[in-house]
Amino acid sequence: MGSDYISEMVIMLFKKLSDVSEAEMQGLLSRESGLADVGETVSAVLADVREKGDAAVREYTKKFDKVDFTDFEVSEEEFEKAISGIDAGLLEHLKTAASNIRAFHEAQLPESTWFMELKPGIVLGQKATPLESVGAYAPGGRASYPSTVLMTVIPARVAGVEQVIVCTPPRADGSVHPLTLAAAKVAGADRVFKLGGVQAVGAMAYGTESVPKVDKIVGPGNVFVTSAKMQVRDVAEIDFPAGPSEVLIIADGSADAVMVASDIIAQAEHDPNSVSVLVTSSEALAKAVRDEVKVQAEQTARSEIVKVSLENAAILTESSLEKCIDFSNKFAPEHLEIIVSDEDFVLDRIKNAGSIFVGAYAPVPVGDYASGTNHVLPTAGYARIYSGLNINHFMKYSTIQKISRGGLESLKETVIALAEEEGLIAHADAIRARFGWKPPK
Repeated sequence: MGSDYISEMVIMLFKKLSDVSEAEMQGLLSRESGLADVGETVSAVLADVREKGDAAVREYTKKFDKVDFTDFEVSEEEFEKAISGIDAGLLEHLKTAASNIRAFHEAQLPESTWFMELKPGIVLGQKATPLESVGAYAPGGRASYPSTVLMTVIPARVAGVEQVIVCTPPRADGSVHPLTLAAAKVAGADRVFKLGGVQAVGAMAYGTESVPKVDKIVGPGNVFVTSAKMQVRDVAEIDFPAGPSEVLIIADGSADAVMVASDIIAQAEHDPNSVSVLVTSSEALAKAVRDEVKVQAEQTARSEIVKVSLENAAILTESSLEKCIDFSNKFAPEHLEIIVSDEDFVLDRIKNAGSIFVGAYAPVPVGDYASGTNHVLPTAGYARIYSGLNINHFMKYSTIQKISRGGLESLKETVIALAEEEGLIAHADAIRARFGWKPPK
């Protein structure tokens, strides 16, 4: 991506949107995932896990996580020890977040079975059934993510999934972060495994001697995890592809530069590959945010990561909010913040976004942790075609038809005509058989 220097250490694209070159625009919109670069490596690991089971999982855990396990599963003793050492106040905050997440997803529950009478004798309906088993992946690495455990396990439990397991990478000493284990208990996970990376995805998809096979795998991860999820879809469904986290902020002159800059910095501290974009109708705000980002980038705790991430950042100005909205819909961000004087004007025109945060007091972190909406979201433009994690990811739907003789008679000629036109004569005969037709002898 082309870039202007704000300082020697803080770099981002800072231009009028109309002046952004074609190459720069392509860089902003494409957000290359890197899946193609790791596909072959991932495929080899998955093949080993499928063939060798626990032996392969153990081998790759030792190779990549530097931990040699004889038992991958977290024991009850480990749970008890971890949870007993957590500050009581922090545990209450975890439960507050869990309660909000549970309430929001309960509101999404569909009617389990419904019917409509299309016409006399023809009753149609739909039956919603939860999946039987789900595997939730919670990343490790640079940090622990108990919030992701809540976001993946709670909706599955609310949906009625019978078995929910969690895989999360072990720490250097072979343990799992205590708050992650507490989150698994609070959320209602059945089992937790100290496994990460491709080997964890493979174990959940294929099943091993220790890890049960699941019907679906959900949760974010790095490019290797995402590639693995994409490659196992012949045996286990997934939620959607997800890459580095991103935010796009639409703001006008009413926005506070310190707040907007803090949201850019918060996004940037996720990962060196995170993407932060401000598109605004106010040049004065753009300049003020640029200067404030420079200050905050030097002061923030994870400054080293933030400064690298800001190479992927952009502050863009446009002549109107309508043009800012058009760019946002093309970008299809994972997180979209709307900080303008007329919030509904913008919200009504948004077509593509994973999760939308409306107003100066709705920053992305509140959704990451505690408002109740889900933070497992499509990135890299996939919000154009995928929804963020929700109850429907844990359900399947069967259609129902209850049809009487009179109801079938009203459709008889239509079905016979269309079946014969397609050359499916037995289909037509199956209808005729209900009205006295006999096969020739």
